[in-house]
Amino acid sequence: MFNLPIGLRAKVVILSLFLLCLPWLGYEYVWEMEKYLRYGQEKTLEGTTQALATALHERPKLFNRQASYLSQVEEGRDLYAYPLSGPIQLDGKLNDWQDYRHRVIAYGSEHTFFNAFSHKEPDLKFNHMVGKYGGYLYGFFEVTDANLLYRGKNSLRIDNNDYLAIATFAPDGKFHRYILATTHDGWINAYELPEDPTLSSPVTPEVKIQGQWRKTDNGYNIELRIPLSMVGSKLGFAVYDVNQVQRLKGGKKVNQRQLHAIVGTSAIDSVDSLGTVLVPSPEIEKIIKGMSHNSSRIWVVDRHGRVLAKSGDIRTSSVAWQKNGQNKPPESLWQKFQQEYLYPLYYKILTKPPKDFIDSLEDSTELEGRHIQNALKGKQGSTWRLTPDNKAVVLAAASPIWIDDRVMGAVIAEETTHGIRTLRNRALEKLFNVILTIMSMGTLALFIFASNISSRIRRLRDQAENAIDSQGRVTQNIPASKTRDEIGDLSRSFANIVSRLGQYTHYLENMGSRLSHELRTPVAVVRSSLEHLSLHPLDEQTQKYVQRAEEGTKRLSMILNNMSEATRLEESLSQAEQQSFPLNKVVSGCIQGYQITYPDYQFVLNNNQTIDGEFNTLGVPEYIAQLLDKLIANAIEFSQADKPIDIQLSRDGDKAHLIVANHGPCLPQDMAEQIFDSMVSVRAQHHQDKPHLGLGLYIARLIVDFHKGSIQASNYLDENQQAIGVKISITLPLAG
Repeated sequence: MFNLPIGLRAKVVILSLFLLCLPWLGYEYVWEMEKYLRYGQEKTLEGTTQALATALHERPKLFNRQASYLSQVEEGRDLYAYPLSGPIQLDGKLNDWQDYRHRVIAYGSEHTFFNAFSHKEPDLKFNHMVGKYGGYLYGFFEVTDANLLYRGKNSLRIDNNDYLAIATFAPDGKFHRYILATTHDGWINAYELPEDPTLSSPVTPEVKIQGQWRKTDNGYNIELRIPLSMVGSKLGFAVYDVNQVQRLKGGKKVNQRQLHAIVGTSAIDSVDSLGTVLVPSPEIEKIIKGMSHNSSRIWVVDRHGRVLAKSGDIRTSSVAWQKNGQNKPPESLWQKFQQEYLYPLYYKILTKPPKDFIDSLEDSTELEGRHIQNALKGKQGSTWRLTPDNKAVVLAAASPIWIDDRVMGAVIAEETTHGIRTLRNRALEKLFNVILTIMSMGTLALFIFASNISSRIRRLRDQAENAIDSQGRVTQNIPASKTRDEIGDLSRSFANIVSRLGQYTHYLENMGSRLSHELRTPVAVVRSSLEHLSLHPLDEQTQKYVQRAEEGTKRLSMILNNMSEATRLEESLSQAEQQSFPLNKVVSGCIQGYQITYPDYQFVLNNNQTIDGEFNTLGVPEYIAQLLDKLIANAIEFSQADKPIDIQLSRDGDKAHLIVANHGPCLPQDMAEQIFDSMVSVRAQHHQDKPHLGLGLYIARLIVDFHKGSIQASNYLDENQQAIGVKISITLPLAG
């Protein structure tokens, strides 16, 4: 693991992220509550269906006695009158039926009841459907007939041509038959036939049955309208195809009309052979209409799943869950902030109930499903389903309708979960607002607390760093904190430690001057005694010991002088007055003096080139000369005698750069900064013939610091970047 530099504030912020568990827990809680709300919605919807079914129990008059009581229905024979959105214009063009084309049933050879030519299938076929609007039953017949034969203009017969026959078991309990035939395209009325199916002569015109006959390229279209009061529970339609044929009569060919085929919804010669027709019940619609004001859509189906009545719309089901004023514009700043900033953030997670979705059962006339099957078996049932576009979840519940201990139908109620989702979103919005407020305040409080702790620790760190300078000397004390906590205890401990350390370093700083002062008198006594002793005649062995004692006193005197030099320099620097002087002239003059003083060494200043311009700097020229003395003395001590000592002086803007480099041993590792400290020396043993306290470069650094410059040491590299010695680099500011 890497130790990342993470501060207290960052750690507290990271720890505060655990507060995110609060919205997660709240989110899970609301989801769990939604499950219970859905369960409650399911039970409520089942109760709604049960209440409506109770209102329909034991009311047989509400159900079609023929269609509803059949054990099974046959498509094409048992008709369903689909609810129409408006009246049909009887023009024979069939334009008003375009929206219902998917309900059309095709009748062909399998619906043939008579075929004059049994060896081949008849060409007659038609498309047909019926619908209900207002008090009328509408229907159309799109007939394909290659040979359209109209009724003769002077003919009294109405069945010796192409025609449409209608038979019904009317509400009055009688069997009625009608024929629609015409002499030309246009408006048509029906003719009622005798009740006896063996008779075909018309009894009387029936003007209540109206329609339009229109010829087409493939045959003809018939649109008709029948009052519902004339339509019973049983109904059948049949299209008769009559064509002309030539026959021999008296040795001559004559044209005669002959019935070729009959194709229909059912046989129409008797009541028993008729099919049924189911017309949605207006009485049931009135009963369930009161439920259209709630959030449910109600269906009533017969025992075959065919829709008897419908009320309500699930697309508007969420309106019942909305609160008054929900869509009012925001009044306060907080409400504006919520709508403009918070809600868009929330709804990246939440999902709004869609305003529109695909309702596949919207215009269904027959329903099926597990819940309906259970209801038709006498049990309550419910189910959940997704809409085809996966935008909405629909709950459906069903309850059976009992008549004479038989299930005659079912009541189905449907609702979307939009209301629950709306309540869930509203609860989560409030929950998120509260949690966001708590988290913000908690995080802010923790951040302020951590910032306070971090600031106190940083302040203590800065005080500790400022208390001791780069040379390890204690320059100031740490003020003790009065706070009664762990950081306050640490501050007081640091203050005590720095105070004791300051006393100790002060003792060490003054020990050199005290030693120098105390040792000078004994050294002077020893030196004077040795001088007096040397005036007397001594033997050779004694003379040797006297000389060694004199050398020892000289070295001891040199050590005392070096120790006092640094102390005197620090004192003099604090009182020195600065002046502007030419740095390049001071350096050039010193180099000339070094060449005379050290004739065995070669000094090269800027490759013996003249330094152009004035390098005026602010300071004390005598101290700069002393600085050069220390650097040159250090370079000579480590330099090879056959290699020159390079001195470079250059100018870079408002700064002067001075480099002193010598060929020789390189710097030890990690000693580039420490060699400028007091009492630090990196000399090898063979260089220890003279006393060295490691004060030369320390004094050089004191002088550079006094002139507000910088000094550093590094290895001297040749053209191949190989270390060949040591160079001391100094940067001094120039006077403006």
